[in-house]
Amino acid sequence: MEHIRHSVTINAPINSVYEAITSQEGLSKWWTNQTIAKAKIEFLNEFGFGPEYSKRMRVTELIPDELVKWHCEDGDKEWIGTNLSFNLSLKDGKTILRFAHRDWTEATEYYENCNFHWGLFLQSLKMLCETGKGTPFQEMT
Repeated sequence: MEHIRHSVTINAPINSVYEAITSQEGLSKWWTNQTIAKAKIEFLNEFGFGPEYSKRMRVTELIPDELVKWHCEDGDKEWIGTNLSFNLSLKDGKTILRFAHRDWTEATEYYENCNFHWGLFLQSLKMLCETGKGTPFQEMT
């Protein structure tokens, strides 16, 4: 199994970061503006990337200001069955986010592309939490 991992230091309160990775409003401001999400165990969050592509993530664990876990149930075939986690901690007054997207069957070209894009979207999350403005995916009209 292959795993994507990123660590990001965010100069923002831990509860603000937690809100950004659990609420529909927060997620739509840094990942994709086509988001349906709730901070509720077993809820199936949906993330759209244009009219023909989406990902559905089951919320499997929530520990406020500490941990968020999702299980991918629908989307690209390489994503289905993968598990995502957002671990939060404090260090020197800043929030440390340790992100993992685990259980890929192999390190394909698509996996490598997703690793790159996770880095970009986590930078968007950092910008949202620090400045109030992220750069989510937005369908071109």
